[in-house]
Amino acid sequence: MIPEDLRYTAEHEWVSGDGTGPVRVGITHFAQDALGDIVFVQLPDEGTVVQAGDQLGEIESTKSVSEIYAPVAGTVVSRNATLADEPELINAEPYAAGWLVEIAPDDPAALGGLLDAEAYRALTDS
Repeated sequence: MIPEDLRYTAEHEWVSGDGTGPVRVGITHFAQDALGDIVFVQLPDEGTVVQAGDQLGEIESTKSVSEIYAPVAGTVVSRNATLADEPELINAEPYAAGWLVEIAPDDPAALGGLLDAEAYRALTDS
């Protein structure tokens, strides 16, 4: 459940894209599984400028409320509006329809500092 073509953070976000355009961000299968049934998502508005590691929003589940962090610095260019009415998509399809936001990165090279699938697998297996 850890796609090889994505990059990851230690906080369990995933990133798709090479940084030449906006990158798509979501939470991993591991994270959604730990959260349980997701009932609400708070996401930043389009145009919000974020720094890597900044709080990007929150995910509320039947178990807890968890913060989402920006994996890279940049500007939020899109958010998944469907999640307002269907937050459970994060549980059902964390790597597809359950994506959270798209960010235009300030520095595409910053993606190289994120974990690859093998490193993320090692993190979650420990």
